[in-house]
Amino acid sequence: MDTDCLDYEILWEDLTIGEQIGQGSCGTLFHALWYGSDVAVKLFSKREYSDDVIQAFRQEVSLMKRLRHPNVLLFMGAVTSPQRLCIVTEFLPRGSLFHLLQRNTTKLDWRRRIHMALDVARGMNYLHHCNPPIIHRDLKSSNLLVDKNWTVKVGDFGLSRLKHETYLTTKTGKGTPQWMAPEVLRNELSDEKSDIYSFGVVLWELATEKIPWENLNSMQVIGAVGFMNHRLEIPKEVDPRWASIIESCWHSDLQCRPTFQELLDKLRDLQRQYTVQFQQARNIGGDGSQKEP
Repeated sequence: MDTDCLDYEILWEDLTIGEQIGQGSCGTLFHALWYGSDVAVKLFSKREYSDDVIQAFRQEVSLMKRLRHPNVLLFMGAVTSPQRLCIVTEFLPRGSLFHLLQRNTTKLDWRRRIHMALDVARGMNYLHHCNPPIIHRDLKSSNLLVDKNWTVKVGDFGLSRLKHETYLTTKTGKGTPQWMAPEVLRNELSDEKSDIYSFGVVLWELATEKIPWENLNSMQVIGAVGFMNHRLEIPKEVDPRWASIIESCWHSDLQCRPTFQELLDKLRDLQRQYTVQFQQARNIGGDGSQKEP
């Protein structure tokens, strides 16, 4: 497909495809074995591999092969035969953050949730600091994958773009409206601050364990968020410090939203406060007496 594909070529015959584990932009995700090791395989939709699909595949591979960060899904290689187009990445056994939050079998404590939020912010901060910056454009809990140690990594770069100019023009009909920034829903110019809005929705999910705009269809979300300036409701019981971070991500004016670097500082600060509160709670016994540290 291109001259440097030999660097990362994986043969289809060397993969043992297992169960389907998800649906990504442009393709279906499978758990597979590669020389006995667990990997995830994103198999691009066949449709006779139109020029559009081949272009999307090339774009995603050329982007992913440059990325190296502990909070970004690791690219292992790609299958580039005429019959099969696949991207092979590391396999993260706990699946997506979306499924973890919806399964409700594992109650995530606040310290774990803030750790997960920090992981996502670190991965995204790295992408926004690449040269040129990489805008993810499809940041949502189902594209955030969790490893066995509960580390979260940003995945699915099918809609991501390199930002060569000041702004990106958006393509209609891509991405998931429930997580998308108002300016993107209106098909206006957007930049990395649109990823910040989506991150705010992920923070809302971490706080509420609910599905954003669950009772609206896509067209209704586009109308409500894009054109009527509606925002998800933050329940009163959510920590006001956490709520204020979410609200800052949802500012209607792109330039007023924080950067991921600023969000990292805010979240680390909150993490420190939680740690202190947790220690204090542990040191005070149920009868109000001080416990031995």
